[in-house]
Amino acid sequence: MRRERVLKVVLVLVGLLFSAGIYPLVTSVRSDWQANKESAEPMFISLYVTLGIFLLIAARNPSANRSVIAYAGWANIAHAAVMAVMAVHIASERRGLLIAVAVFGVIGLALLALAPAKPSVERISPAGA
Repeated sequence: MRRERVLKVVLVLVGLLFSAGIYPLVTSVRSDWQANKESAEPMFISLYVTLGIFLLIAARNPSANRSVIAYAGWANIAHAAVMAVMAVHIASERRGLLIAVAVFGVIGLALLALAPAKPSVERISPAGA
């Protein structure tokens, strides 16, 4: 019971954090369109904003949204891994990238560690059917 409550708190906090990306998303898209720039950052932020909304929805019933929680955990770990590789190659951005690695890594590990267990399903053997 306590684990589920902690999971719900984590889902709401991470969901709100990711959903808060809507403001930088809107301002960056508007400024990039005005400056006629091409940037992948707004596309990436939009994925996190969407994920934040789904995490907020999952907080209502974590057991029914196990796959969303698992996806969010693994996606954050994958993001942290890519940023770790970037930190090795881009020395001028190393500090910021390593901070982001820590943040996304902790979020991913927390979501995976607190994710609800798979429901046990008893299989009926063909001989018993």
